[in-house]
Amino acid sequence: MKALTWQGKRTVSVEDVPDPKIIEPTDAIIRVTSTAICGSDLHLYEVLGPFMDKGDVIGHEPMGIVEEVGSAVTNLKPGDRVVVPFTVSCGHCFMCERGFQSQCETTQVKEYDKGATLFGYSRLYGSLPGGQAEYLRVPHADYGPIKVPSVGEDERYLFLSDVLPTAWQGVKYAGVPDGGTLAVLGLGPIGQMATRIGAHFGYRVIGVDPVAERRAMAARHGIEVIEDGEDVVEKLQELCDGRGSDSIVDAVGMEAHGSPVGGVYGGMKDPMPMMTLFDKQIQMRMGQCNVRNWTDDILPLVDDPSDPLGVLDLKTHTAPLDDAPAMYEKFQKKEDGCIKVVLKP
Repeated sequence: MKALTWQGKRTVSVEDVPDPKIIEPTDAIIRVTSTAICGSDLHLYEVLGPFMDKGDVIGHEPMGIVEEVGSAVTNLKPGDRVVVPFTVSCGHCFMCERGFQSQCETTQVKEYDKGATLFGYSRLYGSLPGGQAEYLRVPHADYGPIKVPSVGEDERYLFLSDVLPTAWQGVKYAGVPDGGTLAVLGLGPIGQMATRIGAHFGYRVIGVDPVAERRAMAARHGIEVIEDGEDVVEKLQELCDGRGSDSIVDAVGMEAHGSPVGGVYGGMKDPMPMMTLFDKQIQMRMGQCNVRNWTDDILPLVDDPSDPLGVLDLKTHTAPLDDAPAMYEKFQKKEDGCIKVVLKP
């Protein structure tokens, strides 16, 4: 099959690789119909390169049609249409049962003291072949995949793999008070959906980004937007009676433009002003997304024909898998208004 592979820093290529096969009774094989490029894929493209191996198949936002299932998979059958969460979780361990699927004890990568295995995401997260490919082996398919209707655009459901639950969790973790104001820093895919989810919950939402096309997309959904810059704090305070927003979702991403070091939150050295956070009683919550903890809440919204979260207005570029290397470069450089890329293997 064809798959997008990591070859080196800022170098990916489409190569012929072996077709995936059933290994465990709880596996499934899907034929990928759509797979998106995520902002965090750019971490592999840049700062996580030391944990990648040449030829690794990347990508963690896939959906498609079930081709084959292992003997222990009774919830799926060939022909079912599914979205595959980017985290691999078993559904029955201590962590999964408590809604922390991203910390699944069955798939934890203990060698690197990390949480659950992720698709296509370096040795740090299990070196499991990813979904920017024609076919994908899905471990723990008796729990993870989300069955969706057999009709409708892929893009209506595709973002259940990562973008929607990650943004949903971010807004939930932000703890916005009823009727409060939420500021979202960064209007890439996660930030876009976080603003819309915040608005869906009835909050006043202010989006911040330096890129005009991203601000325009958020504004289409009724979000107040301001341009990022040296005076962004003053602008937020001015809009919020001098106090600033009640809560913030930071959706900037690790390789932020203008970051003075290799990554935002990417290293072990603490970059946060802890004394100021303490003095101002600022609360923070974070964590890898527990996808399956949120899908039952989100699925009815993406099923709704009125598209309340605007999932059909997130993709800006569609391309065949063969064009993936060029799309990675375009996405990283924010060229041509590129916000979200969907690949069609």
